[in-house]
Amino acid sequence: MEDWVPIGYLISAIFFIFGLKKLGHPRTAPRGNQFGMLGMATAVVTTIVDMNFLPDGIVGWTLIIAGILTGSLIGYIMAVKVEMTGMPEMVALFNGFGGAASALVALSETWKWIETTSPEPGLAATVAVGAAGLSALVGWMTLTGSLLAMYKLKGGVEIFGKWIRTPTWGPAWLNPVKGLLFISVLALIYMSIEDPTNTTYIWAIIGIACVLGIILVLPIGGADMPVVVSLLNSLSGIAAAFTGFIINNSVLIVAGSLVGASGLILTFIMCKAMNRQLVDVLFKSFGGGEKQELTRTKVGSDADEVAMMADGAQKVIIVPGYGMAVSQCQHQVKEFADLMQEKFDTEVKYAIHPVAGRMPGHMNVLLAEANVPYEQLIEMDEINPEFPECDMAIVIGANDTCNPAARTGEGPLAGMPIIDADQARTVVIIKRSLSVGYAGVDNDLFYEDKTMMLFGDGKAMMTELNNAIKEL
Repeated sequence: MEDWVPIGYLISAIFFIFGLKKLGHPRTAPRGNQFGMLGMATAVVTTIVDMNFLPDGIVGWTLIIAGILTGSLIGYIMAVKVEMTGMPEMVALFNGFGGAASALVALSETWKWIETTSPEPGLAATVAVGAAGLSALVGWMTLTGSLLAMYKLKGGVEIFGKWIRTPTWGPAWLNPVKGLLFISVLALIYMSIEDPTNTTYIWAIIGIACVLGIILVLPIGGADMPVVVSLLNSLSGIAAAFTGFIINNSVLIVAGSLVGASGLILTFIMCKAMNRQLVDVLFKSFGGGEKQELTRTKVGSDADEVAMMADGAQKVIIVPGYGMAVSQCQHQVKEFADLMQEKFDTEVKYAIHPVAGRMPGHMNVLLAEANVPYEQLIEMDEINPEFPECDMAIVIGANDTCNPAARTGEGPLAGMPIIDADQARTVVIIKRSLSVGYAGVDNDLFYEDKTMMLFGDGKAMMTELNNAIKEL
């Protein structure tokens, strides 16, 4: 039976690889999640079987069963209760939990090894203590950074009935502090290798890593959250891989490496989509910069005017953005698309910008909740050539991702790939006001003659528009 353990880990790794592959497209993502669950279940069962072959067998079956049942129950309740608009917060929280779990396992295993062997400095101490130190650095930094990211995504935290907004703060001197703390952790890891029995160093590493996670995320503004969430996801995988080396668990090394690599790739994809450098997100940008003052005005339209323009439109492209997530109007958007198809036989598609929303794939998740067909969700590069043939573009809460200023080569948006909504014959923008987006750049699209502005909450405006179409 013991010979089957490596095969179990191999099957688990295969499930993880296929699951990751399936997660690359919204249509196959549910199957990818299923593969991931099968891989994790296989890994857990295989690990329990492997533990049974230890000299003393498994000690503490009650704790193992209680842990599995408690974790499963908590995960089930959170998954059932969370709204689709709260998915970014839950993803950030799970990233933190993953990093902390890896760091705790590494810490426990290292302390047990120290107590049983009283190691001297050497290769064994270098590998074990070094990996434990790196796991502690990455794991605890991921935990505190993810918790702060979660509260940033929520917009704040409620304490004793009072809502406190999460600050975005980072003076210039904070970057040297980050570097100093990081070097301090590396020095402590070296000192713990030289003196493996001194556990004070590990505690110091944990404390500094927690502070480092907070000050890394603290200066980062809301528009950069997709990058941060991807990076934290990658760090949680790296922490798991370090722990896999400590406990000599091959599937943990494989799974951690997969998560770390895929998260890092996704991070750079997000940066490319925003025309940003990762170093700028982490160390240079403390928000959107100085915001332009608005000097122009635009007379708003009403839902009846837009409904009359929509009558007869042969092709409509919907451009969702952060405002759709805030107002939670994805169901009203889906109703609008259904009405256009049923009443006017209109072709409706959705233009998805890679960084629209607060996490990678946020718009896909929201629209999937509203049962929007996957084939209607078109990525930016594929949908942009269709805008010149589009009768009407409906922009819901998007600003920087469709701002023509990105094509000028100047300013904060210079070079950022955008949705070409301005090339449609008519543009309808649903937005609370003419205020600038995160980049602080006024949007010329708002003031074009072919643009109709529906000022107000996304859900309220979409409801009015749907009612107006029904009355035609």
